[in-house]
Amino acid sequence: MAVLIIWMFVIPAFVGNIPAAGMGKEKNDPIFKWVMGQIFLWALFQLVCIPFIIFRPVLSDMLIVYVVLTVVLLLCSLGVCTRSRLRLKAVENSDLVLQGSSKNKSRLHYIFWGLFFLLLAFQMIQAVRLAFSDGDDAYYVAEATAAEESNKLYSFLPYTGETTELNARHGLAPFPIWIALLARLSGIPSVTVAHVAVPLMLIPMAYGIFYLIGCKLWDKREEKLPLFLVFTEILVIFGSYSAYTAERFLIVRSRQGKAVLGSIIIPAIFFLLFQILERIQKQKKVEGMLWLLLTAAVTAGCLCSTQGAELSCILLGITGMCGCICYRRWKLLIPVLLSCLPALCYAALYFYFNN
Repeated sequence: MAVLIIWMFVIPAFVGNIPAAGMGKEKNDPIFKWVMGQIFLWALFQLVCIPFIIFRPVLSDMLIVYVVLTVVLLLCSLGVCTRSRLRLKAVENSDLVLQGSSKNKSRLHYIFWGLFFLLLAFQMIQAVRLAFSDGDDAYYVAEATAAEESNKLYSFLPYTGETTELNARHGLAPFPIWIALLARLSGIPSVTVAHVAVPLMLIPMAYGIFYLIGCKLWDKREEKLPLFLVFTEILVIFGSYSAYTAERFLIVRSRQGKAVLGSIIIPAIFFLLFQILERIQKQKKVEGMLWLLLTAAVTAGCLCSTQGAELSCILLGITGMCGCICYRRWKLLIPVLLSCLPALCYAALYFYFNN
């Protein structure tokens, strides 16, 4: 279990120092570091996993390459942390900001924060206590178990155990292999990782994204932030009016890539686009790290589902066109198109393997 905690919380938070170093207010936000660090690692996993699935479908070999590249990211993060600690003036300024932000908070403000964490704990407990297998588990969780046990990637049919060729629809969105990787690293069976460990990470991560969005929406009225998060939790808890809502996927099927796409990746793309357009509106320079994070989020969306490529491109294309028209910045289309390149490449692979 300690290994899972390290891989799902500690390492992403530490890797998140890399994107945080190129940001403004978010550079000292631990939630931003953890969420964006995990998206970075998901994007890295997608880039590493797909070539292995196509050319050498061996889990252990892929795991070695992924771990080595993760260590490289950790070393880069260590260098970023060391450099930032040398900037004593920046640290002093950030301390002043934190001290100032704690003033003039009413008792109701802390009550709402307490209610938020109480409802969050309730959802996490229920997600594990009431875990059950649905129809998709017969493929996704079985695929993770097959990869862990056989050391092969998408080489067996989860339903029958027979050998098979690559199924592009599932093979190009290898979120179950990420679960198998966690299982192989921790020694815990894939079924347990999928039904117990993964929801305990992904549910808080989803609310971490909404926390970041709320920080932007309530920038001038910070006391409204916990109320916004509580209202979001109420929508999620009572959002199971259909078997296909994003709220139901988050709580009941969080181990599946479609839930991560709808509850984490798409909101993260909205958050990053908000940051970009806000800087353009204020005529500020858009940091290159924002575009890199947007590209990583698009790549992570492809990891979750083949629909991630389509939905990400549509969202970026519509937002890019609106930004060009509203702000008369036609050059905005160039970085938007570059951010879509991973999705376009995986879409091309999908059509290639299906023809």
